[in-house]
Amino acid sequence: MNHTFRAYDAVELAVLERSGFVESVHVGSAVVVAGDGSVVTALGDVSAPIYPRSAAKPFQALAAMQSGVPLRGAQVAIAAGSHTGSLEHMDIVSDMLKTAGLTEAHLGCPAAWPGDSTARAWMVRTERQKSKLAMNCSGKHTAFLWACVENGWDLSGYLEPNHPMQRSVRQVLEEYTGESVRHTGIDGCGAPVMAVSLTGLARAFTALAKAPSDKNANARAATIATSMLDYPWAVEGHGKPNTVVMEELGVLAKMGAEGVLAMATPTGASVAVKMLDGNGRAATLVGLTLLAASGALDIPAVAQVLGKVVPPVMGGTSRAGSLRLGQAVLALLD
Repeated sequence: MNHTFRAYDAVELAVLERSGFVESVHVGSAVVVAGDGSVVTALGDVSAPIYPRSAAKPFQALAAMQSGVPLRGAQVAIAAGSHTGSLEHMDIVSDMLKTAGLTEAHLGCPAAWPGDSTARAWMVRTERQKSKLAMNCSGKHTAFLWACVENGWDLSGYLEPNHPMQRSVRQVLEEYTGESVRHTGIDGCGAPVMAVSLTGLARAFTALAKAPSDKNANARAATIATSMLDYPWAVEGHGKPNTVVMEELGVLAKMGAEGVLAMATPTGASVAVKMLDGNGRAATLVGLTLLAASGALDIPAVAQVLGKVVPPVMGGTSRAGSLRLGQAVLALLD
């Protein structure tokens, strides 16, 4: 059976401590890559295949744009993002569908309640049902469908791995990771998800982050990187980890389900993390710390951001502990 790295190939990346007792341990792998694509730090197995999950969305958006979709501004960011389903998020997706001559019914992603509490309360109050617009992948799906309209491709089969849209995604992912896709499965939203290594994912983000300052880079890749930083709220949501990291540090950040995270600075220093237990609560803590330890980010600035995005460990209404770095990461700080 195809498999990602095993527990014996992973390292301790983070622990959760409650009342002086280590209650949970997050093991996984992580890699830091320099702007020239070389590996700076490797913790655990960084060559085994992983599903990037939603961390691949910027490259899925790039495939759609290269297929003729004229995304602009916040539309680019939401196609590359995993939004919380706020009213503003849903309005953008709805406008994209309308421009493409499509409706919510064309979306192949499942309906969902918004992650945004204000939008969810509004939907409940107005007696609405779950909506495909609120699903965090609706921006990506709309970009896929829009590409089908632009090219006259079959709409109903746009999520099939052999559909022209998904073949384009595969080509882009292989180009930017520098690897062949090692396995193809089905993501939670119904789209194909393609396995690459953590090192390949980090190198893809290196190329993406450097695109705006590289005159020889793909102009659409530069647009995606710029738009994610210009409209970080459209990538995730106000106050959410990826959005805060982009707003305050100017670092591209994209999480994926099952404990995946990729980030990259404008100079191309990047990090990719995979928590083997699939829990991503410590991914930003680990990823930003690794970038800071490599000299790519200012340590005080990182500490300030981590204070805003790392969830507290509570006991009733009081702090009872903390989510902190594991031994493999702490060893790099000595």
